[in-house]
Amino acid sequence: MSQVTTIRAVNVRFLMGLALAGAMAWSGAAQAQAPAPSGAQQTIRIGVVAPLTGGSADFGVPMLNGIQMAIDEVNSVGGYVGRRFELVVKDDKGSVDEAVAVTKELLEKDKVVAALGFCNTGNAMKAIELFQAAKVPLIVPCATGPGITAQYPPAESYIFRTSMNDAIQLPFLVKDLIKRGLTKVAIFADDTGFGEAGYQEARKVLAANKLQPVSVARFPLGTKDMKAQLTQARAAGANTVMTFTVGPENAAVAIGKKELGWEAPQVGGWALSFPFFINTAKDAAEGALMTQTFIAAPGLPRRERFLNDYRKKFKSDRIPVPMAAAQGYDSVYLLVYATFATKDAQISGPALKTSLESGKARVHYGVVATYERPFSPESKDAVTENMLIIGTVKNGVVQFAYPADALRSLSMQRKL
Repeated sequence: MSQVTTIRAVNVRFLMGLALAGAMAWSGAAQAQAPAPSGAQQTIRIGVVAPLTGGSADFGVPMLNGIQMAIDEVNSVGGYVGRRFELVVKDDKGSVDEAVAVTKELLEKDKVVAALGFCNTGNAMKAIELFQAAKVPLIVPCATGPGITAQYPPAESYIFRTSMNDAIQLPFLVKDLIKRGLTKVAIFADDTGFGEAGYQEARKVLAANKLQPVSVARFPLGTKDMKAQLTQARAAGANTVMTFTVGPENAAVAIGKKELGWEAPQVGGWALSFPFFINTAKDAAEGALMTQTFIAAPGLPRRERFLNDYRKKFKSDRIPVPMAAAQGYDSVYLLVYATFATKDAQISGPALKTSLESGKARVHYGVVATYERPFSPESKDAVTENMLIIGTVKNGVVQFAYPADALRSLSMQRKL
C-alpha cells in the first residue's frame, strides 16, 4: 500500500472516529434538549458565497471545490450524528451588490447556521455586517483585506478567517524585498475595495520600514494597457512593481513591462498565482514573486492526498489556485469540528462561535497547517506570519522561491 493510500485510509478512520465520538457525546447532552429537527431540517445548512463567474472565478471555483471535497468526506461517514451537511451555494459574480443580495438570501431565506466565503475584500466588507447582525459565524477562506477581521471587537466578532491577512502578508513581502534590495517600489492598485485596501496597507508598511513608493498608479478594472503608467514608474526610479488587483490587469502590467523591455520584477499578494495572470501573461509572468500559505508541491503525505483527490474528483490535471482550494478545504473541517464540540442539537450561531473560539474542538491536521487553536476570543485570524512563504512563477507554475521553504514545508506550520 502506498504512503498516500495509507494516509487516505487513516483520514477516513479518523472521520469515522470523530463521528462516533461526537454522536456519543451529543446523545447524552440531547436527552435534556429538544429532539433534532425533522424533515428538510435534518440537514445542516452551510452557506457558501464565492465568485463562480466573472473575473474572480479563478479562485472562487477552486475554493468551492475544496469546500465540496471536505463536505463530501464528512457526509460519507455520517455527517453530524446522522445529519448531513448541506451546502447552499451562491455566486456573487465578484459584485458588491450581488454579494449583499445573496448574503441576505442565505440568512433570511435559506436559514444557514454558518457560512464560508468571499474572495473579494470589497464584497466581504459589505456583507460581514449582515452575518454579524444575524449572529451567524462566517469563515473567510480567501479574502485578505485587514478590515475583514478588524471591523468588530474580537470578543464580539462572528467573522473568522483562514486566509492570510494583508496586515501580515505585506510586512512579510516587504521584508523579502528589502533582503533582495528591491526598495524602490512602484505601486499599481485598481480602484476596487481590494485595490484600495492594498494600497493603503502598502503605504503604511513601507513607511514602517522607512520607505515610500516612488510612483503610484491607480486604475479601473478593465484597463488593458499599462505602458504609460509603467513608463512613469520607471522614470521615477522604481526597481520593482507591486500590484494590487485580482484580474487580468495583473497580466497587463507584466505584458507592459515586457514590451517596454523593463526587467523590474512584479511582486504582490497571492493574486499573482492566479491563472488570469500566469496564463495571460505567459513568459512575461516568469519571476513574479508573491506571498503564499500553500504551494502545490509533493512531499508531505496529507498534502499529496489532497492534491491527488482534488485532481481525481474534478478531473483536473492542475488546480487553478491551489491555495484557495486548500484553505476552503481546511475551513470546512474547522467548522465541522466546532459543530461536534458544541454538543448542540439545534446548532446555533452563538454556540458555534463559542466553540470555534474555545479551543475545545479537535486539533486538525490540515493541508495548509496544523490547527491547534486557530481562533480565540482575542484572534479571528488562523494564519500568522510564521506560516507564510514566498512563491515565484517558474515555467508557468508557482514554485517555492527559496529551497529552504520547500524543506520547511515538509513539516506543517502552526499558529504562533
